[in-house]
Amino acid sequence: MRLKRFAPLLAAAGLIATSVPLLTATQASAAPAADHLRQKPAWHRCSPELPASYECATLKVPLDYRRPDGRTIDLAISRIKSENPAKRHGAMLLNPGGPGGSGLDLPLLMSEMMPKDVRESYDLIGFDPRGVGASSPITCGLTDTEQNFNRPYRPETFGSDVTWARTVADKCREKAGSVLPYITTRNTARDMDTIRAVLGERKLSYLGYSYGTYLGAVYSQMFPDRTDRFVLDSGVDPQRIWRGMIQVWATEAEPAFARWTQWAAQRSAEYGLGDTPQAVSETFWGLVARADKEPFEFEGMKVDGDMIRSARATFFYPAQATPLVVALKAAAEGRPLPSGSDPKALKGLLSGGAAAEPASDNGTAVFWAVACGDTGSWPRYAEQYERDAVKDKARYPLYGDFASNIKPCAFWDRPVEAATPMHKKANVLTVQNEWDSQTPLVSGQGLHKALGGSRMVLAAGGEGHGVYLFDAASCANAPVNAYLTTGRLPAQDVTCQNPPAASAERRESAAPSKRLPLPSAPGRF
Repeated sequence: MRLKRFAPLLAAAGLIATSVPLLTATQASAAPAADHLRQKPAWHRCSPELPASYECATLKVPLDYRRPDGRTIDLAISRIKSENPAKRHGAMLLNPGGPGGSGLDLPLLMSEMMPKDVRESYDLIGFDPRGVGASSPITCGLTDTEQNFNRPYRPETFGSDVTWARTVADKCREKAGSVLPYITTRNTARDMDTIRAVLGERKLSYLGYSYGTYLGAVYSQMFPDRTDRFVLDSGVDPQRIWRGMIQVWATEAEPAFARWTQWAAQRSAEYGLGDTPQAVSETFWGLVARADKEPFEFEGMKVDGDMIRSARATFFYPAQATPLVVALKAAAEGRPLPSGSDPKALKGLLSGGAAAEPASDNGTAVFWAVACGDTGSWPRYAEQYERDAVKDKARYPLYGDFASNIKPCAFWDRPVEAATPMHKKANVLTVQNEWDSQTPLVSGQGLHKALGGSRMVLAAGGEGHGVYLFDAASCANAPVNAYLTTGRLPAQDVTCQNPPAASAERRESAAPSKRLPLPSAPGRF
């Protein structure tokens, strides 16, 4: 305990490595009063091509909140003010997920999509989290290949997987080592509170998707008295950060796959994959085995069984997965694609949209900074990852080895803080689709359970990552709108049934509809 008391002084003197955990989760929840809390944003029009109401500014925030008068970084923020001061409730901060997602343009999108009553209640505030986009962005100098962590386990390639993980960690340390320890969820939550303070708001309202749900949950625990109306959409389970959140992609792909086999079997006359779920499953795994033995060409890609399995997110959308499997089966057998197929859309489903991702590694660098820097629970030995990958490939054959294989966090410096305990009551609203590939239902339920006092709105039958405003027909929109306009949580949890028009029946050939900029790659939250 005495060492912890003097640790900041010893670290500043160079007597303790900064990679040693110096803070407990309850320390440094808020920064002392300092210049960064007294600054005034210099608002200006973001761009001549964009509406004058869309304003931008740049704040200076401490890199290390333990030293509020030390080194600073930029924090880019934006806003569109309420046009009805009489109905204005306060400021609502917006986050699209990630970690590593840019949120600077969210006020523009939300102002067009929110109902008038909700829109008039808030000044909409966007921001690029620290390290992202216009907020002192970081890079690790990673190649496109090094950015891909969708790596299956095979005994003969595990050594190269270890080399990849170590290389990513080393390159990040070399390029951004002085900043990486402070690109964390807790520090981003402190940045959020700085935004609240400089805006002159007593409390902060918030809408966060995916990773943004964890960010919002952390803020609610660090600053409970400043937490106003919070909507946490598509929830990250705080007990699973962050290896467990990757592994949940494997465990929850199995029930999604089983649901898909039933869907395809019911439509066997149309798709010809089998007239029972068991027959459909055998067709799929036969295709995987065939591709492993003899990879085949599909729209300019060489497809093997691992690539087919890596499309695990697609099976949460049966109306997309079925045409994809039919097309892959035809290609493997040397037959033309079925009439009416959209080759570009099918290729995007198989590759996870990777071709559309920007070449910059900024999002990937921030992803690893947060995933590795938020928690010290990552195993430190390669052998543990190998054992887990072998075990989980057998238990969860669609994606288990991908999820448990080694990651750069095995070689990352130790976090400077412990993860945030979820012990304080949080009167927030969590929102969830039943069939969400990135933050599956069990994860959303874990977030709801962790936040005592929260309520959950579950869209039964809802498919896709992102609920509120992602689908105009979603049954979850109404209770969210009611909460945001009144501030009153539902008396109890709400489970509503999505209408057929909001189901995947209408998404037969396109990728999951995405009007809001959630990070859409299969390896993001």
